[in-house]
Amino acid sequence: MTFQRGIVLVHKWVALIIGIQIFLWICGGLVMSAIPIEIVHGEHKIAAPAPATFSVDEIVPLETAMSAASFDTVKAASLGEVLGAPVWRLTNARGQTVTISAATGEALSPISESFAREIALSDYSGSGALARVTLVDEPPSEYGRAGPVWQARFDDRDATTLYIDPTTATVRARRSTTWRFYDFFWKLHVMDYDDGASFNHPLLITAAGAGLVAALAGLILLVLRMRVPFIRFRRFIARNLGREKLS
Repeated sequence: MTFQRGIVLVHKWVALIIGIQIFLWICGGLVMSAIPIEIVHGEHKIAAPAPATFSVDEIVPLETAMSAASFDTVKAASLGEVLGAPVWRLTNARGQTVTISAATGEALSPISESFAREIALSDYSGSGALARVTLVDEPPSEYGRAGPVWQARFDDRDATTLYIDPTTATVRARRSTTWRFYDFFWKLHVMDYDDGASFNHPLLITAAGAGLVAALAGLILLVLRMRVPFIRFRRFIARNLGREKLS
């Protein structure tokens, strides 16, 4: 078997084996470059929050918040706001988090359905109406975290879905038909057909290496096959230059 024939076989069979995946890589790249990531994340439907400022006199002391959370000690404590009102978010050494109203000292978490509904409506600026709010113990994989979580569905054309953490009273994820379409091609692109979270696993590395081999073999074939026409072209130029000199 000649060297060139061996390169042809390598190029043909490797390209045949991973040809479909190369096509999917191209499709995935097109989708990911064509759809703005802000649209995928649903940032265009986030309502602009009104600036919220609070004075020290309006906020209950940390000790009061700890007492409401039944925490003797805290690992982390932060001030935030929910629906324009101040809140304490406390985390103890065991990783438990409780949200406390910094205005009244009342424990807010786990938040109620009506509270989750208010958060969803205040966060959303799209044209749809809130269809339903459901507490999901085992959320779908698109959420990407463990439950429970409040799932708020809107009836807009993009089937916007907000996932609201009942502990922190925050929107943890925004999903839509656009996001799901993008995620489908992302999983095909990284060859992680479960949750799309891993992009350095053996299957992807093997396929990428095989693609590189196919590309290098194709480049070598191009050089080998262009050699004869190039030699003929040089001879043609030399022959014509010689005739011009003789004349």
